[in-house]
Amino acid sequence: MRNPLLNKLSIFSGTRPPLNWLLLCLVSVFVLIALLGSSSSGAFDSVTTSVKPEVYTNYRRLKEQETSGFFELKSFASENNDLKEIRLCGREREDYVPCYNVSANLLAGFKDGEEFDRHCEVSQDQPYCLVRPPRDYKSPLSWPVGRDVIWNANVKITKDQFLSSGSMTKRLMLLEENQISFHSDDGLLFDGVKDHSRQVAEMIGLGSDVEFHQAGVRTVLDIGCGFGSFGAHLLSLKLMAVCMAAYELTGSQVQLSLERGLPAIIGNFISRKLPFPSLSYDMIHCAQCGVLWDKKDGMFLIEADRILKPGGYFVLHRTSLNMEKGSPIEEFTQKICWTLIGQQEETFIWQKTSDPQCYSSNTHGAIPVCNEEQEDFDIQPYYQPLESCVTGASSKRWIPIQNRSTNSQITPDELQIHGEYFS
Repeated sequence: MRNPLLNKLSIFSGTRPPLNWLLLCLVSVFVLIALLGSSSSGAFDSVTTSVKPEVYTNYRRLKEQETSGFFELKSFASENNDLKEIRLCGREREDYVPCYNVSANLLAGFKDGEEFDRHCEVSQDQPYCLVRPPRDYKSPLSWPVGRDVIWNANVKITKDQFLSSGSMTKRLMLLEENQISFHSDDGLLFDGVKDHSRQVAEMIGLGSDVEFHQAGVRTVLDIGCGFGSFGAHLLSLKLMAVCMAAYELTGSQVQLSLERGLPAIIGNFISRKLPFPSLSYDMIHCAQCGVLWDKKDGMFLIEADRILKPGGYFVLHRTSLNMEKGSPIEEFTQKICWTLIGQQEETFIWQKTSDPQCYSSNTHGAIPVCNEEQEDFDIQPYYQPLESCVTGASSKRWIPIQNRSTNSQITPDELQIHGEYFS
């Protein structure tokens, strides 16, 4: 018996649907698919095209907020009767650093390098104001691009300063119209940072610089860091390098390193201790840093010994000091129980003793061990004068870097030792 539905269809098309009717159905299906596809693709295009304006709008909004932030603070202060009005500093104070004023320090009688040190008592009468960003300042590029490319106007490196820099620096930098590009990751550096880092690693008995962790090296103080390229390379090896340089009015090494997103601090230990507790760093690096290590009866080396961990390394590269046998620096390093473990061309590496008894039993000279009162001052060394005695040998933190575990976790015992100084 025939289906009633077929009986109804046969009224219009007979016993069998015509070919034209089947073709019409297929065309309708394809048309429907095309319409749905175009609408979905149109929606996708609208989403993708709307991303660019949105990103551009967000960037403009963030930049406007950054440039107007200073004026918002000023208006906030003026609207609040309980607060003093915060005025904007003049353009001449764009490079202002609190407590650093070379001309005022000279007038106050500081000399022999102390004029470049921090003297807050001299700058107490300075008016309070909000320091402007440098003229034409731009937001730094996002990391990690910002590590290798920075805006020239943000750091004010002049063409003369660039041309007067050393040959290694010129290979590391390319001064363009409005940017400074650092080439620390390309393969063009035959005698630059990468080779220097590998040389240091080989001189302390490693196969390459990727093995620094195996020697216990995790933290490095780079004195006179230049433009921070050595620290940037160590950072790529998962080492923490801190740039430290003296105060400079323009073309500051510290400012340039900070602009690259690298840790940096202004430091000058002409007459005062560095702002670090004792036994802080696994390696101290000085490449043409300008420190006269053999002056002041070796007090600069004693200060380096204070912040260097047991078994740590002191690297001296391209120095103008007399390094011949019997020189003052050889005499001083023996007195503080350092051993010269490597010398290649212009690079010298000493290793600090791991034996705390070496200082008291040393036969090379008489540099006394600091007493308990001096040890207490060493916990907070800020603004303390340099001393001619060695410290840290009696500390619970006297742990040779080669004896530490390879993982980056602090053990409960180490945490307890550090906690004693913060309780």
